[in-house]
Amino acid sequence: MKKILAIIAIAAFTFAMPACKSKVSDADIKTSADAALQANAALSGVTAEIANGVATLTGNVADDAAKAAAETAIKGVKGVTSVVNNITVAPPPVIAAESELETAVKDAIKDNPTVTASVSPEGVITLTGEINKADLPKLMQKVNATHPKSVDNKGLTIK
Repeated sequence: MKKILAIIAIAAFTFAMPACKSKVSDADIKTSADAALQANAALSGVTAEIANGVATLTGNVADDAAKAAAETAIKGVKGVTSVVNNITVAPPPVIAAESELETAVKDAIKDNPTVTASVSPEGVITLTGEINKADLPKLMQKVNATHPKSVDNKGLTIK
């Protein structure tokens, strides 16, 4: 009888042990999450906060692929039960279209029919032609008001 009870006790202990899994602490998860984020340079602006195994991601990234990569990296961390992805994707920079600048420059020089202007893709305005010395300051004020990268008036002959 004692043998049977001993066998039952050993069997119960053996089956009960897997149910007593040790839980990974939030601090340990945070350490692993930080390492996972640091492994990818595109995720340098991302941080993870851990609470009861739930990872909350915050920060800014350049594109949706980086946002998805951050979530994937954190899901692979031992102890993470779920991920809340609050990462913001930076909007693309707003660049004035070249045609807008060209239109503004044409409007700026319209009162000076002997002056021509060209606009480079980089936003540099090149003025050529002839202008009276008295009209030059007003022309330059109008051209600079278009906000070009720079103005080259070396090809402009001043009378």
